[in-house]
Amino acid sequence: MGSILGDLEKQLLILYASQTGNAIDAAERLGREAERRGCPSVSVLSIDEFQPSDLPDNEVVIFVVSTTGQGDNPDSMKIFWRFLLQKNLTREWLKGVNYAVFGLGDSSYQKYNFVAKKLDKRLSDLGGTAIVERGLGDDQHPSGYEGALDPWMSALFNTLYQKIPKLLPNGPDFVTRDTISIDLPKVQILYHDAEEAMHPFSTSADLKYNGIQIESARMMTPGKLSGKNRPDCFLRMTKNHRLSRENCGKDVRHFEFEALSSSIDYEVGDVLEILPGQSPAAVDAFIKRCNLNPESYIIVQPRDKKNLGSSNHSLFPVKIKSFIELTMDVASASPRRYFFEIMSHFATAEHEKERLQYFASPEGRDDLYQYNQKERRTVLEVLEDFPSVQMPFEWLVQLVPPLKPRAFSIASSLSAHPNQVHLTVSVVSWTTPYKRIRTGLCSSWLASIDPQQGINIPAWFSRGSLPRPPPSLPLILVGPGTGCAPFRGFLEERAIQSNTVPTAPVLFFFGCRSEKDDFLYREFLLSLAERDGVLSESKGGGLFVAFSRDQPRKVYVQHRIREQSRKVWDLLAQGAAVFVAGSANKMPADVLAAFEEVVEREAGVAREAALRWIRTLEKAVGTQTKLQNIALLQFKESCMFGIDGLLTMEALNL
Repeated sequence: MGSILGDLEKQLLILYASQTGNAIDAAERLGREAERRGCPSVSVLSIDEFQPSDLPDNEVVIFVVSTTGQGDNPDSMKIFWRFLLQKNLTREWLKGVNYAVFGLGDSSYQKYNFVAKKLDKRLSDLGGTAIVERGLGDDQHPSGYEGALDPWMSALFNTLYQKIPKLLPNGPDFVTRDTISIDLPKVQILYHDAEEAMHPFSTSADLKYNGIQIESARMMTPGKLSGKNRPDCFLRMTKNHRLSRENCGKDVRHFEFEALSSSIDYEVGDVLEILPGQSPAAVDAFIKRCNLNPESYIIVQPRDKKNLGSSNHSLFPVKIKSFIELTMDVASASPRRYFFEIMSHFATAEHEKERLQYFASPEGRDDLYQYNQKERRTVLEVLEDFPSVQMPFEWLVQLVPPLKPRAFSIASSLSAHPNQVHLTVSVVSWTTPYKRIRTGLCSSWLASIDPQQGINIPAWFSRGSLPRPPPSLPLILVGPGTGCAPFRGFLEERAIQSNTVPTAPVLFFFGCRSEKDDFLYREFLLSLAERDGVLSESKGGGLFVAFSRDQPRKVYVQHRIREQSRKVWDLLAQGAAVFVAGSANKMPADVLAAFEEVVEREAGVAREAALRWIRTLEKAVGTQTKLQNIALLQFKESCMFGIDGLLTMEALNL
């Protein structure tokens, strides 16, 4: 893409805010399409690379923003958004600025595309002029976010051409593919001798060497990977225990790890990110298919020297095989549409070229979705389906989806398990429309590990937004299924605290399909509900379990909350904190509705008043959240309500 140079009236600035990479893809596609229409200068930047005070100096700005968690801004957008909220910005601050907003979200979440909606309103409030109505991409659409992007982009270019024709001198219509050539890839690869690649640290068994190798490889990847590149520590699995019954239709595991390289530090409610291992057979097959030498040492750097950061000087060469294993998701993630477009330029078989060109066209979008995303075809499978294609490694490095760490709620208390961290993980598995069995990369990899293997697992710790509740704070915990994970840590910590100080009551609502199949942590929870345990009636607490399939009428956690209406209200009146964790689909909304009924019934107020009380809490959910999607707020200095969408992240990342 071009840089921001020359006459501002001929510039198109595209700013993206991405958490997982989709917004980057959409922004770069907008930039490519603008260039094909003859736009003299296009600049595509991450929003945190742009100085927000310069916004009024640009005549046309396109925003492509994703929504994360419960309506949260991506990490890269937080500073920019705080700047826009300054009170000293006038209603005419953006007068003369033409803008457009495209959002990426998931309509199964309550705060669907919330970031795009609030950005659009704020830009308008500051005097900006919308070029077209905001576009809202939806992961639930049969063609994914591109189902909305294609028509929105067409409307955008048509309106832009009418308002500022010199910005698109070739006209607003799509350029025929016969005239399209490809640019050079954004990265270049430097090859090194093995002698040059040797690092002062001794062998690959050296954990410090492994950490530096991971950091170096991940710093070379194109685009920004969120978070730190060097692992906080390496973990070794000490326990792999199946919690659910064999052949019950789901596989839920309890994993225990101990820290190897350094002592670990986390609090209950925090998050563990793990870099999954890839299948050695798949990596070898990818290397063979692409005619690569796995023993070659490389450094990957941006082709544009302006993008060379100071960190590049600290990079050291990495083996191609190690680079692929650590940074390129070759056998799990599906490639983007642009991957097929670039493939078409390197196909030597005419029928393959035609099919790839069709897949990359607007007309072929739905068929591509069925072939690619719906079947979750991997990069390796796509390359094998088009054997005449030989893509240069530079293009593969740029276009193969990055290998991302997977995030999990921590299911333990460090006070109860020094130098250990525990996870509760559902092993993801599903069948595609063509009856192909697919599994989640990280969950299935963890489930396959035998603790005796001694595998070193790179890991990062992230602070949760849930502050560790003090012993004096009453708790109402709602955690069906693997949503119980963070609350296992809460309960372990509260149990330890109860040995030395008085502790407030805890109500825990757990749900699963069947008592005999997937009552997770059954013995642990029942023991806390007995005698003077933290969930016992003698301590003012309670354990309430909903087995949804053990009777003709399905029973869920929201039913148990209604049944315990008096106890719930008594704790709310004492200033209890309410935390909800689990599925991001209907469950949070159903639980919120149950709490509305509790407030209406026990407080003796009208349903509208109860709904306003709960919705006031819900509206603020997300204003203080971080990547891990745990929301928490304080209402009238008494009641706190949190929602945790984290536990679906493995299913989303797969």
